[in-house]
Amino acid sequence: MDRAIMSIPENTGIEAVLRQELVQGDRALASVAPVLNHLLASPGHALVSDDVVARMRGMLDNIARQLLVVQTKAMGGKTHSDPAQREDELSGLLAHSTTILSHCYALAIEGQIARRLEQQSGVDPVLTPLMQELIAVKDEGTAELAMAAMSAQARFMQSQRRMDLSINDLTADLFHEVLQIWNKFVRDEGPEVQFATEARLRNDYDESSSRPGLISKLVTSMNGGVQACFSLKHAGIVLFASGIGSKIRQPRELVVLACLEQQIARLALTLSATGLKIDQIAEQLLLLHGEVALPEGFTEIGPEQALELLTSTQIEGAS
Repeated sequence: MDRAIMSIPENTGIEAVLRQELVQGDRALASVAPVLNHLLASPGHALVSDDVVARMRGMLDNIARQLLVVQTKAMGGKTHSDPAQREDELSGLLAHSTTILSHCYALAIEGQIARRLEQQSGVDPVLTPLMQELIAVKDEGTAELAMAAMSAQARFMQSQRRMDLSINDLTADLFHEVLQIWNKFVRDEGPEVQFATEARLRNDYDESSSRPGLISKLVTSMNGGVQACFSLKHAGIVLFASGIGSKIRQPRELVVLACLEQQIARLALTLSATGLKIDQIAEQLLLLHGEVALPEGFTEIGPEQALELLTSTQIEGAS
């Protein structure tokens, strides 16, 4: 039997119900970071999301390790007596950043979705049909950009298998926050350590060559063709999230998190905001969650109203 997104009480308008569902979803997402921070600090805690927590812990540890390796090189190979302890301490500080923690969570979920789409629907997580089309276009610039984005996506999937995250694949804002945390961590070691290490890190970083940067440029280059991203089976989660985020001006991470089972109402509205028809929306929900029946009255929600609900409810949910 089809599962409904939500039950609608008698005499309650569809917009009011959707707004309530979004507020509840926002509260659930807002609680993710503190809960995960607690779980990351509690090794061996048995829970359903062990896989996601393990991947997040691996990514945070890997970022800390990269920072300390660059620091060691910048200081001519000088290391601390207990580098493993230093890595654990720095990783713990990174885990206290809500933005960094949320980013790692979204990446873990994205990798999980990509693997599930491959296993259940045969969608290659790297060379999706849309990526193949973009690589084969006559425009040389777009083709080269698509190749670079595909390579970055391949590295991402490999990193997810290793539970790693390159600091060079962070957005500029996250890269800056990571450096701020590291600077506070080493401030007792003096300005020479800070300046020399940070200079190396910044010299190696180029946001335009990062995975987020390359995918964003590729989606932008599609112009009116961005609608091709709105099919999970055609675009894969990588271009799906970026294309939709670009279209409705929402963070790609929020589009990824909308694909969680607890966020079905958000995903339905997100897809509606792009202008997709009901049957196209149902197709995406089917790929992710099986048979999900849209509630009666959902067809009355047009793209502009769907977007207004998404943006206004976020503000309400955050207050």
